[in-house]
Amino acid sequence: MAASTHTVTNQAPPLVGYDVFTSDRALAEAVERHLAPALLEEARDELSLLGRATGSAQVREWGEQANEHPPRLRTHDRYGRRIDEVEFHPAWHRLLGKAVSAGLTDAWGRPGGHVRRAAGFLVASQAEAGHGCPVSMTHAAVPALRVEPELAAVWEPAALSHVYERELRPVAEKPGALLGMAMTEKQGGSDVRANTTEARPLAADGEYVLTGHKWFCSAPMSDAFLVLAQAPGGLTCFLVPRVLADGSRNAFALQRLKDKLGNRSNASAEVEFDGTTWARRVGEEGRGIRTIMGMVAATRLDCVLGSAALMRQAVAQAVHHASYRSAFGGLLVEKPLMRNVLADLALESEAATVLGMRLAAAYDATDSGDNTDGGSAHPADTDGGSDPEQERAFLRIAVPAAKYWVTKRCTPVVAEALECLGGNGYVEESGMPRLLRESPLNSVWEGSGNVQALDVVRALRTEPAALDALLREVGAARGADHRLDRAIRGLLVELADLEGIEARARRLTERIALVLQGALLVRWAPPEVADAFCAARLGEDGGAAFGTLPHTLDLRAVVERARAVV
Repeated sequence: MAASTHTVTNQAPPLVGYDVFTSDRALAEAVERHLAPALLEEARDELSLLGRATGSAQVREWGEQANEHPPRLRTHDRYGRRIDEVEFHPAWHRLLGKAVSAGLTDAWGRPGGHVRRAAGFLVASQAEAGHGCPVSMTHAAVPALRVEPELAAVWEPAALSHVYERELRPVAEKPGALLGMAMTEKQGGSDVRANTTEARPLAADGEYVLTGHKWFCSAPMSDAFLVLAQAPGGLTCFLVPRVLADGSRNAFALQRLKDKLGNRSNASAEVEFDGTTWARRVGEEGRGIRTIMGMVAATRLDCVLGSAALMRQAVAQAVHHASYRSAFGGLLVEKPLMRNVLADLALESEAATVLGMRLAAAYDATDSGDNTDGGSAHPADTDGGSDPEQERAFLRIAVPAAKYWVTKRCTPVVAEALECLGGNGYVEESGMPRLLRESPLNSVWEGSGNVQALDVVRALRTEPAALDALLREVGAARGADHRLDRAIRGLLVELADLEGIEARARRLTERIALVLQGALLVRWAPPEVADAFCAARLGEDGGAAFGTLPHTLDLRAVVERARAVV
């Protein structure tokens, strides 16, 4: 008897076998906008190659395997010797090797490097988000290393390398290296000034030994770590290698791996320094926070990009499903209410991508010093070059504002996209639960919401150039949309009164981010996208839930733009 009840119909095919980069119109357009014409062809080829790999069935399977087989801590070898290593599934190493070979740790000083690297990071993170942590940390360590030219001469080439070398050996013997970070302690959390890890100077200049415990150590399999500790002159930044120059292991005792909500393919650890842990000072004593903040700011941008990647993948999956799934007499994507939901989600995704790539372009301007070398187009305006100091001031306020808002929008976007798949989206095989578990992460890492909002307030109070740069950026779009103009005026009113600003720091930071997103979309997105965003986010025509856009908007065009073409 034929098993006719097992005939499968009305199911969407898996979203595989496509180019993750070229199918993302907002991202592809941002790369074209922010890169100099001389670099475009090469950059497109590189990103398309990465995009096709990321969208392949093989790389998607690697992502699944890396999460199904999370890392394991091995404190001792078979003979009882302390080794403090983390074991990963081979799929993790394949993902990490592909990311490093694609240049995702190589941005600093490379023409257009930050835009190219940011686009690649956004693409690769859609296959698997966890391996982005060591990639991000290694990339972000470069500004801190450059504070000490002798250290940078050794470690920067290894960090920028396109070769992934997993074995722990002295850095001089490796073609490439990864770097991590350990700032947080259990009694202090985000208040790193409360750190109690002690750094005792040795006879040799710049050398110390550390005693203490770090509550969170990011990417504990790395070759070296930037660490904060209390030196005689105050809180100071140090470089702690896993393997010393003579080939011996540094004292770096991994106590346990964190059992996390998401990000399960990636290891986060507690680490103990036993009083013999060798470290090299980075920067002056007492200036540790200032030294390491360059790394923190770069990783905060990666939090924006990582959240944008999660949103993009969730929206692509939702639109893809609705384009194949039929219900109540037609395809879901053709149903007015579902189209409204998908369009609303697509707006949030595109706004996050456009903002993240604009910040990457600002990094290119500040890293290269000028835009006359064929590296970048003009990120601040379309009529002339950008001023590196102005771009640096813009980043000072825009990075924490973007980190605050984009990372907070990630979870509701992913949850709503999951719902678009119905019960199919709630099962592990769909991949949507993994995206949902991952979605709160970037809001927590590198300073949670209150830390970002207070950082925006600090910039407003102490750095007038930051506010000037922000107003210049949004001012470039004035006169193009009456709702944006009204929102800019409202923001100016809020900024004019700093009384009680700490209590309303979240509200102010949200308004800054929304006005900035609106200004960028008005300038660069298709009219239907900018119109819908301004109506729902800056006007009074949107509701609290997704799917409440005015029905008079061109929602079909917004959804079609978000479709991933297989």
